[in-house]
Amino acid sequence: MADAEALLPLAVAVPLIGAVLLAVAGRWLPRLGCDLLATAAAAADLGCLVALWPHTAERAGAGAGFAAGVRIGGHPADIGIVLLADPLGTGLALLASTLVLAVIVYSWRYFDEPAGDRAGVFPALILLFEAGMVGFALTADLFNAFVFFELMSVAAFALTGYRIEDPRPLQGALTFGIVTSFAAYGALLGIAMLYARTGELNLARLGERLAGQPTDALTVVAFVLVVTAFLVKAAAVPFHFWLPDAHSVAPTPVCMLMSGVMVELGVYGAARVYWAVFSGPGGIPHTAFRTTFVAVGVVTALLGALMCWPQRHLKRMLAFSTVSHVGLFLVGIALLTPAGTCATAVYVAGHGCAKAALFGLCGVLLDQYGSVDERGLHGKARALRAVGLLFALGALVLAGLPPFGAGLGKALGEEAAGTVLLPVFLLTSAVTGGTLLRAAARIFWGAGRPPSPAPADAETSGEGEEPEVREPRKAPHPPMVVVPAVLLFLGLLVGTVPAVAESLGHGAALFTDRAGYAAAAGGAGTPGGGAAAEALPTEWTAAGAVLGLASAVLACLLAGAALWWPGGAGARGAAAAAVLPLRRLHSGLVGDYLAWLAVGVAALLLAVALQA
Repeated sequence: MADAEALLPLAVAVPLIGAVLLAVAGRWLPRLGCDLLATAAAAADLGCLVALWPHTAERAGAGAGFAAGVRIGGHPADIGIVLLADPLGTGLALLASTLVLAVIVYSWRYFDEPAGDRAGVFPALILLFEAGMVGFALTADLFNAFVFFELMSVAAFALTGYRIEDPRPLQGALTFGIVTSFAAYGALLGIAMLYARTGELNLARLGERLAGQPTDALTVVAFVLVVTAFLVKAAAVPFHFWLPDAHSVAPTPVCMLMSGVMVELGVYGAARVYWAVFSGPGGIPHTAFRTTFVAVGVVTALLGALMCWPQRHLKRMLAFSTVSHVGLFLVGIALLTPAGTCATAVYVAGHGCAKAALFGLCGVLLDQYGSVDERGLHGKARALRAVGLLFALGALVLAGLPPFGAGLGKALGEEAAGTVLLPVFLLTSAVTGGTLLRAAARIFWGAGRPPSPAPADAETSGEGEEPEVREPRKAPHPPMVVVPAVLLFLGLLVGTVPAVAESLGHGAALFTDRAGYAAAAGGAGTPGGGAAAEALPTEWTAAGAVLGLASAVLACLLAGAALWWPGGAGARGAAAAAVLPLRRLHSGLVGDYLAWLAVGVAALLLAVALQA
């Protein structure tokens, strides 16, 4: 226990210290020195979290509740910085740390910057980003969650607009920053309302104080304002508009983190705040949360898949794929069952590795050809067969191919959701996977006829289809290919090593244990936690494997139809025309996106209030 309590603050402090060292010493260190320092800091933080993980897994398996809690500065729990290690929070922090290390290694010599003032800026921002993500995953205090959330956001804004000489990244960063900042102001107002009502900021104590009061308008408004900020970060519909715009212009290593773990942290934040604060008496009824968030999840999954299919800019294609999968994650947590939470946890781990790998492979195309346009690259990457095979494999993983972790999470989610929601999982994963397979076949094998422009393909304002042009290299830098391959292998381990899914299954049961969380986080719960952790089924089943294979086969059929079906060109034109009104909503204008933010808040408020 003492070791775990010592590791908790280190997990947040190590990347902060690394960022400071890079910011101060980066201007004097050679480029290699900056890379080594950043790698050492990221590896040290990963080591802290790897050492912390067994404590959470062992205690979860024994039904002992949470691994460790620590209050920094010796303050009481109501005003101190409370960090808490539970299996899901620690697992998400571990995913963030793993992807950060992968991104730093991937970025060796990715930017052709000599030693000087900017040599240490990018890795310092990445480490600052990591500190925000890890702190957010481990905190047990609502205001500190907001602080870490904003630290993560500020670093993400700066990283999105890192190429300051190009106006497009700056515009994408400003749109991202303005929309998420407005949502953050709303969250701060919601936190202030909760503090005025309860006098508490600790998550567990907030829930206990609300339990003694009836659900009223203040509770509903505070819940909607706080959760909206997380849904904006998660890119749930209708708060998703910033994500494709930011992904199309952000550096590829940044996209690996934003889609690989940052949006998932938004889903985690919504689930954590609901279970710890609002799930008891005086909060939001389970039926209200379940109905509202299942609806949001289904709409997000379907719209993301629908918008993914007509894209030809690979980074926007992957961004809409992320939106679609976020919808599936929201459905999983909205079920309000340990099985649904477990499925989402496994799905997030597998998806994060696969999505980061796919963005990394897009970076190879940018490096070699100065473009990620599916049509412009038709048949040009035939020499990069290894990259093409990895890209196709990543597409099949997102479609649900067994035995990868994303496929296992999808299978568990389908089982937990039941037959009514099963078609949503099957269809959206097949469409997003099939879209990526279509692009891989065209780019790396020259499949299908060279695409010709159609009237319905006309660019819409702010669509961001212009390629990110870079100076091409003679050959890909080895880490740019090795890192995606390693990430796909890690995704395979998530689905094939039983201990990983079992630990997440135990963690899901504890995640929904309000009494255990209250005891560990400084509330009045019984020390040692609540009920023993429920043993959830986390292994592959015949039905899950068959559905995963069916989804992968359907993805292949969709890709094949788009490439070789004689009526494919006409169908593609009709599909593009059908989604044109939706494409025009993605205008790139920040005023439009803020209007949709207001519409979304109003809709959530109405939906929850009518059922509360």
